Amino acid sequence: MHEIRVLPDLLISQIAAGEVVERPASAFKELLENSIDAGGREIAAALQGGGSKLIRVSDNGVGIGRDDLPLALARHATSKIATLADLERVASLGFRGEALASIAAVSRLTLTSRKRGERNAWTISASGAEVSRVAPASLGAGTAIEVRELYFNTPARRKFLKSDATEFAHCEEAFTRIALSRPEIGFALQHNGRMHRQLKAQSREARVAALLGEEFQQNAVALEEASAGLRLTGFAALPAYSRAARDAQYFFVNGRFVRDKLTAHAIRQAYHDVLHHERHPAYALFLEIDPGQVDVNVHPTKIEVRFRDARAVHQFVFHALDKALSRSIAGVATSGPGPRAAPRHGPAAPLHQASMNLAAGEPAAFYDTLFGRQPEAAVIEPDAGREAPPLGFALAQLAGAYVLAQNARGLVVVDMHAAHERIVYEKLKRALDAERVPLQPLLVPVTVHADAVEVSVAEQHRELLEKIGFEIAVLSPSTLAVRGVPLPLADADARELARGVLREIAEYGASRVLAERQNELLATMACHAAVRANRTLTLAEMNALLREMEATERSSQCNHGRPTWFQITLGELDKMFMRGR
Repeated sequence: MHEIRVLPDLLISQIAAGEVVERPASAFKELLENSIDAGGREIAAALQGGGSKLIRVSDNGVGIGRDDLPLALARHATSKIATLADLERVASLGFRGEALASIAAVSRLTLTSRKRGERNAWTISASGAEVSRVAPASLGAGTAIEVRELYFNTPARRKFLKSDATEFAHCEEAFTRIALSRPEIGFALQHNGRMHRQLKAQSREARVAALLGEEFQQNAVALEEASAGLRLTGFAALPAYSRAARDAQYFFVNGRFVRDKLTAHAIRQAYHDVLHHERHPAYALFLEIDPGQVDVNVHPTKIEVRFRDARAVHQFVFHALDKALSRSIAGVATSGPGPRAAPRHGPAAPLHQASMNLAAGEPAAFYDTLFGRQPEAAVIEPDAGREAPPLGFALAQLAGAYVLAQNARGLVVVDMHAAHERIVYEKLKRALDAERVPLQPLLVPVTVHADAVEVSVAEQHRELLEKIGFEIAVLSPSTLAVRGVPLPLADADARELARGVLREIAEYGASRVLAERQNELLATMACHAAVRANRTLTLAEMNALLREMEATERSSQCNHGRPTWFQITLGELDKMFMRGR
């Protein structure tokens, strides 16, 4: 049997460093957070070799007194908490009292500080187990920490470091997260003597644009929602700005960047209806909550949290984001690439639409059937004295698939099938939210040759089918009769529509279809009902589609997350034709 022995302090700190100081970026993050907790309003960082050779962070915060410098490098010594009650309501970024000790155990560290109001600065150094005495130094008010030769005494750990470029990329990401969370603080970042970032104190909107780019800012909707002690602010990118990877997702809880499965799931649910399944949303969101309602002492890196009322937080985040994305209806969202906003001000150029005959005639009741409106209500005749609606007035139809319209900014191009699919889908969702989709009886029932599974589903789940607007009767062991379809889908192919719904119920079961796959089912139904390519629309029908888009939530994207329309400005057209050159 091996004897039990107490480990030496250095080995204990090196073990702790394995969790806290995973790589240079981990140490860098801890030093930046210490500067913020110290009240620094200007924080400067300099790195060399991706942070493995040097990490230097200086601030103009409150500083550390001479007598406290040795304690700053001691394990489990902190000024941020003193009791269990403090731990349960942590408001600072750091609180565990182990970061500096862990970093010092695997590097050559120098800590220099001058406390506010004191005439002199003092310094202390550590190199593994060796800690120097406190000595006088020269420094303005605040603190400067230098970490050199990270992992110099743990060579096995050093071998796991990647290239300098890779390690710096991780450090830069840590810097971005910290700088996003504190726009009121100025930050600077150098690497190998070159300035990479220099940020002055600024508004959150300006900071987000500076770090995530103007394109993100132009394609994002702002959030500001509060309820029951919770507040969510920030920016969420429209689906057209989606990413191939999760590289632009920033979620903060009380100013702390976290990776939290609960809130990540709420965000994915909010985007579920408008984002293509292979893409990822981009966002910078800031949740404020009573510190007593969230546990930040879950992991040594402090990147995970646990909420006291997880369900309430999930619902709040989902509904706040869903509401913000719902406001990004056609013509009302932000400007930038992809679906762009059409301003609601400024006179439109006169469009002499009445004299144009660019589309073949269709039944006048087409949109009355689809939208429950009278044909004359769909016809909007423009005049020179009235401002154009966001998506403008229809001019023509292109290739049987696109509607061309003119608004105050220029040309609008609409994918008519995608746009109509979203409109029908939202109508179905609203109807089902009201407990039952209205049914449209068919004058002549449609017979469907069905297999045994489809017949069984029609027999066993009649109540569910009626709830979503279907009346399907069994005529024989291999034949069904579709006698009614959902009112918003009255023009759809009843045979294919019924088959699609029966297959969905057969595959997933009635309870799961309504609980988990309700939106997928409605999306399938909407796709069957949407106006098809190569169907010629009249100008009145095109204008009706544009007005419906403007009145429908999430209409800038189809049910699969693809854009439904694009704006081409007059300025862009002028450039294409080299006008003014």
